[in-house]
Amino acid sequence: MLRRLYDWVMSLAATRHAERALAAISFIESSIFPIPPDVLLIPMVIAERAKWFRIALVCTIASVLGAFLGYAIGALFFDLVGRPILELYGKADAFAELTARYNAWGGWAVLFAAMTPFPYKVLTIFSGVTGLNLVTFTVVSIVGRGARFFLVAWLLNRYGAPIKGFIENNLGMLFTLFMVLLIGGFVALRYLM
Repeated sequence: MLRRLYDWVMSLAATRHAERALAAISFIESSIFPIPPDVLLIPMVIAERAKWFRIALVCTIASVLGAFLGYAIGALFFDLVGRPILELYGKADAFAELTARYNAWGGWAVLFAAMTPFPYKVLTIFSGVTGLNLVTFTVVSIVGRGARFFLVAWLLNRYGAPIKGFIENNLGMLFTLFMVLLIGGFVALRYLM
């Protein structure tokens, strides 16, 4: 099944709709979707290595725009849903303290999440909840997402054939590693927040 999914994604990566699909996945992943855009970015660059820069740029722009949706979700819906729950449990003061700490160091947290498998969407929403400075949020999102996607695309462009062979020969192990990192990011977030 994994092989068929891989082959399907590789074939999608070479279609005329690939960039739009990549942009859509990158956009929604930054706010609500659990699967990162790498699942399409990687096969797209492998399929058309000469377009690595354009593919990384599309992925970065869409991801940062999606981060603003995550920020808006946090900013607009916290008072409606989150605050009443905190007040019900008597944790409003503790949350206010956490907000102050986050806003002092939140830029670093967003940068970390933007560059790693850590669930970026959680921090985009949390940044909106706490009112993290929008300029800081924007700059670290551009730098972090850009660094991540451009580095992956450049490496695939530079070492494409050996990497493609490695991926195809170790698909099961790589999928397992990806899932461990994804789930580990959510677990780490639970204990850090």
